Amino acid sequence: MTVLTLILLAMLLAAWKAPAWVKEIGVIALVVGVISFLIGFFVAASSMMQAGNVPQSVVWGGFMVAAIPPTYGLFIYLVSLVIRIIQKPRI
Repeated sequence: MTVLTLILLAMLLAAWKAPAWVKEIGVIALVVGVISFLIGFFVAASSMMQAGNVPQSVVWGGFMVAAIPPTYGLFIYLVSLVIRIIQKPRI
């Protein structure tokens, strides 16, 4: 989440200094969110294998926590698209 927040700040700075990079930084945020999800899911699966019998509520609670970074990355990507639309020259 800290990395995604730093990417968000970099995107907002790029919107002011280098507008052509806004969409690309948004894509990076989306990819980092998905990679964070996969890493979290892998760690949770490893922990469940070691623990053995894990209650279903714990599994779904972990899944919900693992789903936060891709959601945040998708939000940052959406913001980058909105900024890009606002900055495009009008016809």
